[in-house]
Amino acid sequence: MLDIISLFKRFLPPYKKYIAGSLLFNLLATIFSLFSFAAIIPVLQILFNLKKPDIVYMPWTWSDTLSDLVAAFKNNFSYWLTTTITSIGPGLTLLYIGLFLIVLTALKTGSTYLGLRMVIPMRTGVVRDIKNKLYQKIVSLPIGYFTEERKGDIMSRMSSDVTEVEQSILNAVDMIFKNPMMIVIYLGVMFIMSWELTIFVLLLLPISGWLIGIIGRNLRRKSAVAQAQQGEMLSQMDETLGGLRVVKAFNAETKLEKRFAALNERIRKSFSYLYARHNLATPLGEFVGTVVIAILLWFGGMLIVGEKSVIGPAEFIYYLVIFYSIIGPAKELSRASYGVKKGMAALDRIDTILNAENNIPEPKKPVQITGFHDKIEFIDLSFKYETEWVLKDINLIVPKGHTVALVGQSGSGKTTLIDLLPRFYEVKKGKILMDGIDIKNIHTHDIRKLMGNVNQDAFLFNDSFFNNIAFGVDEATMEEVVEAAKIANAHDFIMATEHGYESNIGDRGNKLSGGQRQRISIARAILKNPPILILDEATSALDTESEKMVQKALESLMKNRTTLVVAHRLSTIKKADEICVLHEGRIVERGKHEDLMQLNGHYKKLVDMQSF
Repeated sequence: MLDIISLFKRFLPPYKKYIAGSLLFNLLATIFSLFSFAAIIPVLQILFNLKKPDIVYMPWTWSDTLSDLVAAFKNNFSYWLTTTITSIGPGLTLLYIGLFLIVLTALKTGSTYLGLRMVIPMRTGVVRDIKNKLYQKIVSLPIGYFTEERKGDIMSRMSSDVTEVEQSILNAVDMIFKNPMMIVIYLGVMFIMSWELTIFVLLLLPISGWLIGIIGRNLRRKSAVAQAQQGEMLSQMDETLGGLRVVKAFNAETKLEKRFAALNERIRKSFSYLYARHNLATPLGEFVGTVVIAILLWFGGMLIVGEKSVIGPAEFIYYLVIFYSIIGPAKELSRASYGVKKGMAALDRIDTILNAENNIPEPKKPVQITGFHDKIEFIDLSFKYETEWVLKDINLIVPKGHTVALVGQSGSGKTTLIDLLPRFYEVKKGKILMDGIDIKNIHTHDIRKLMGNVNQDAFLFNDSFFNNIAFGVDEATMEEVVEAAKIANAHDFIMATEHGYESNIGDRGNKLSGGQRQRISIARAILKNPPILILDEATSALDTESEKMVQKALESLMKNRTTLVVAHRLSTIKKADEICVLHEGRIVERGKHEDLMQLNGHYKKLVDMQSF
């Protein structure tokens, strides 16, 4: 119950009017169903000639006690029935009762539909809200969060876990709006009809509820395990599709098939357990309900046979109909409790993302910046991902308009250093200043607005050339996109496609060569026109011809910009204003190409190795 209350507080406040409408129509449906059930009393009295002789009308007022009002109502109903049968005959009376039943059933079913209809905007809206919050959170989390999480598991939480919340919890919410109200009203009428019978019923119901509740044990934990396994499967599928070329090259199909089959079997066993527990609810509930009805028939029959019975045979049948009508909603509530347990397990997995802490906080009072005017400073900078320091005591100044290149062996910290500037990761020790302002005091949106990135793996979206180039610029015109493409040496091959700039480039640009993807990425940076440019191995994965085309495009991009370049191919950074050589996280050499060659140190060794 606490789980449902917490869900209401979190997701349902925007839908209060729909909740109120659902409660109103469900209340009307319950009242109409009670009156339609009441038609069984006169039918039985007519069919079995159960009317009492010498019945006279009994006047009543609202000041009478509840028992007097009930007695007067029952007496006057019998009086009306007797006089009606006398005046128009039993056949016509039964016809009128049938018409009365049809009208009330129409009102009841109509109210029931409207009650369900009110839940639809709430149900679909909550699912939409959860997905929006999840996506917003995923986009806002730092890159470091995703290095520790499986992509497939995150996708599973956005898809199958949200679906589980909809099917389990929101189905239960519908029942919770309707069924408790129905049960309370039905029990109230049963108390009025016979408090002895109703107390007996209330003693039986907790026992039956306990028996049914046994099924729900461990359901939440088992459901969480099953959902986690689903996420693991998505991760395996994503890895298989992404590395299919490697899989085939190493003849590893059989190995992956066995690994997938083993996981698939574990998922089958987990869901078999869940389905078996869930499906046991209906037959067990039906059996327990039948046992309770049988006991109630015996106890009620004993009361009717007694001399001082306050309930007649027809009323007892009506009482049983009402009680049997409670069993259905009660069983639905028990099933809803199982659904809530499964759904809360899925919601717990969703909450691990929603409640994930962003370790790169935005400043409470950010310094407003209008552009980049002077220099970037790395002061006594050190950084580590976990325990080992990746960067140690970095001191570096990048004046405006200068190109600074970072070189060194793999793992020396080059990419890490440039990732700290746009705050993809948070500085552990030291600081980074932009125009004398610590970047921790600047909003990350304002920092990244000043920067353009071109990486080794040029990520493109499954969209048109135009939308990929205009990705970082709002309301870009076709003329601006074409101009950027021309500067990046991409215009000719774009126009050679069937639909030009509206041609789709495929998933991650798989319809293009590596050089073409890189030039589209450069065109995207050119269109953004940032004052600061970050190039991370922008040409290392290209063949010689493509490298020349991309290098020419990069030279056009780098004009009059402050540029940080990470490069393995040292031929591409000979003209840099300063070259910094990193070794085991430290800057061990710095200077221009010619100066570093004369030092005969780390840099010359790297050049000689590439020349060889």
